[in-house]
Amino acid sequence: MRTLMKPLVVAVMAVVFVQCGNSKFDIAKGKVGELTTKTTVQEIEGIFKQDSIVKVLSEGAKGDNLFQEDDKYLVYEKGGKHLLTITPKEQLDSTSTIKSIEIFDERFKTKSGVNIKSTFQDIDANTKVNKVESSFSSVTLFIDDLNATITIDNEDLGLKEFSTQKVTKEQIPDLAKIKSFTIWFN
Repeated sequence: MRTLMKPLVVAVMAVVFVQCGNSKFDIAKGKVGELTTKTTVQEIEGIFKQDSIVKVLSEGAKGDNLFQEDDKYLVYEKGGKHLLTITPKEQLDSTSTIKSIEIFDERFKTKSGVNIKSTFQDIDANTKVNKVESSFSSVTLFIDDLNATITIDNEDLGLKEFSTQKVTKEQIPDLAKIKSFTIWFN
């Protein structure tokens, strides 16, 4: 009996170890939870079968709208908490892979702990910010290691809401909060 227990315990521990390292909330380059660069639109409902998905579909190439919006799949927990917004590469195509995923839930985080609730200090200490771009209302941080963009509102930078002032990484306050966190699958 004892010889049977030892391999069983090792097998159970291996499964537990693998599951801990493969959390449904991990963020890495080309991965958000169970979504990867190979995930298709038709697989989204199966992956989030315990959650609710709101589909906001475009009119595609046949629509009259010249400035066409992308399809979006908004994923909510059963309790109503917004988890993710998934945008496919091709509109109205169930075989399309994913273009981008915007993160809304703080449980989704990188190996180093960066999530939607992180401050600029956390981001700067745990990732390499490759580029900073200013716009009228926010600053976008480009993080090549994750193929991610993080935006910070001008208000958190101490700037007027609509400012065209160029901002450098050194000018961003440590306590500036994230406005949006998007992983790109291109």
